[in-house]
Parts: sequence; C-alpha cells; structure tokens
Amino acid sequence: MMTEALEERREYYRIDDRIALEILPADSPAAAPSPLFALLAELHQLEAEAQPLLRQLGDRNRTLANYLKLQNRRIDLLGQALAQELLHDVGTPQPVILSEGGLRFDHGQALEPGRGLVLKMVLLPQALGLQIKARVLYCNARDDGQFDIGTEFEELSDPQRQLLARHILQKQALERRLARNSPQGA
Repeated sequence: MMTEALEERREYYRIDDRIALEILPADSPAAAPSPLFALLAELHQLEAEAQPLLRQLGDRNRTLANYLKLQNRRIDLLGQALAQELLHDVGTPQPVILSEGGLRFDHGQALEPGRGLVLKMVLLPQALGLQIKARVLYCNARDDGQFDIGTEFEELSDPQRQLLARHILQKQALERRLARNSPQGA
C-alpha cells in the first residue's frame, strides 16, 4: 500500500490547501450523491466552457459580451450563496494536501487502509463543491493523537478531474504571484 502512495505522489502535482471537508463512510446514507454539490460543480464546469465563447463574442460585439458577463456574475452570486450553505453543512476549512489523484488530511479517528469513503469538499475561495469517492491508502498515528490519512480518488469523472486541475493551477498561480510580490527578506 505504501508503494501505491509513493506512486501517487509522483503522478500528480500536490498543493497545500485549506478546504471544508466532510468524511463519510461509503456505505453511509449521508454519502448518497448530493444534488447541491452536483449543481455547483455543473455551474463551475459551464463557466469554464463559456469563457472561450465569451472572449470570441467580445471581439465581435462588446455590448452583448458585457451583458452576458453581467448575467454570468449574477449566476456566480447565486452559486456563492448556495456554496455558503454547503460550508455551513460541511464544516470549517482545514489544512489538506490536494492533488488530482487524492487527498491527504488529519483526522481524529483511525481509518482502515482500503476502506471506501465519500469526501464532500468545498474548495475555496470559489466555493466549488465536489463529492468524490475515495479509498484510504494509509493511516499513520501521530504523537498528538491525530491520524495522518492519505486517500486516493476513485471513479473520478472527467468534469470533476478538470475542476480539480483548474483549482490546483489557480492555487499554484496565486502562490507564484504572492512569492514574486513578497519582499525577499520576509
């Protein structure tokens, strides 16, 4: 199992992040697909697909493009309001290590390697809700009573993978901008 964890580390770029996370056993009734998570993911996917079309339209008809941008902003605000409800349900953001292949997080209980989970995640700051099946790769006890849990995503759809990849790239770009703009001695 540890070799699988090492292979996963090499296959995908990982970022340190803070996300709202709810961890559920795969067989739990609460792990059933959430329509709200699916709706928010679909809204973000449609947004990504619309951007190139909006840029093309902006070259031809600036007024129409500006109107559509305003409509898009209205939809984004509705999505953010829905996402706030998710944050309330899922919980307080916590530090994690995220990649397209899986998630590493601290947990107060041991989770058996091989166990199936459903991870309900709200990626910040855009409040993107994802509900993903995962399998525990490893569970290591720490001195502070917490457990270091490594998971691998399972049955990840292409739209989910694309949304994760986009979030990771945006986070990387933000970290680079912050590093460039920070004083060297700080």
